[in-house]
Amino acid sequence: MLLIGENLNVINRKIGKAFKEKDPVPIIEEAKRQKERGMDWIDINLGPARKGGPELMEWVVKTVQEAIGDTPPLCLDTSNIEAMEAGLAVHKGKAIINSIMARPERYEKMIPLAVKYKAAMIALTWGPEGLPRDENERGALAAELIYAANSAGIPNEDIFVDGIVTPVNIQQPQLMSLLSFQEMLQDIAPGCKSTCGLSNVSNGVPDHLRPWLNRTYMVMLERKGMYSCIADAYDDVLIDIARGRRPDIVEVIHKVMDNEPIDMGSLTQELQNYVKTARVILGHTLFSDSWLEL
Repeated sequence: MLLIGENLNVINRKIGKAFKEKDPVPIIEEAKRQKERGMDWIDINLGPARKGGPELMEWVVKTVQEAIGDTPPLCLDTSNIEAMEAGLAVHKGKAIINSIMARPERYEKMIPLAVKYKAAMIALTWGPEGLPRDENERGALAAELIYAANSAGIPNEDIFVDGIVTPVNIQQPQLMSLLSFQEMLQDIAPGCKSTCGLSNVSNGVPDHLRPWLNRTYMVMLERKGMYSCIADAYDDVLIDIARGRRPDIVEVIHKVMDNEPIDMGSLTQELQNYVKTARVILGHTLFSDSWLEL
């Protein structure tokens, strides 16, 4: 699994303050740490960036790339189209646009940016009615975006489809829908890549429980074909799983997915926690903040 570091984000107090004050030190430190931790891309999330967005995105991209070079490349994340273009214009190497929604008023303006600056794009299956209801609606929205991108000259290989991860505590059935959609994606658009905001699965969950959900769902998504995910660059175990260094965790989660019998007494406490978490995500047991204690 390839990883896009999520931590250079305006919602982080330290980073948000640095963006506002154009203080390069925290931004450079964060980018260097993510590079050292082996992120395949670094996401720069400015949010709406309504005030001075273009100037800020240009400055942040230059600041980061002057500090770390053009590897890893950057994933530029803002809803401000002018700010997006300003960042693409100064980015060295192949950036990713994060993201382009399945709404004509958005993609008709943003797809040309991907063409002009030879960038990859994240095709977000968020349509005119918001969150898709099921995997079929995800497929229809993805097909609309991919067709528009292909028509503009963007090949499938430069398109990352984001089927949208939802929080387990309020939208658990949507997690199963996304798994089903991942299985469909290569039939819809052979060669397309995929990604997701992985940490969304644990939004609203106590902080100490979030990594269990993030790691477990990542394993499930990868089995269904997920190519990359936007994730916490500081979760050591998640990185180990993504890099293939924890086959024991992957194996036990796959057993839950396959409904294989599992002797809990033969497992370490750590692996028992992954079994319990996988069962919650799959809806085999009800979600509660105490699922690991049951």
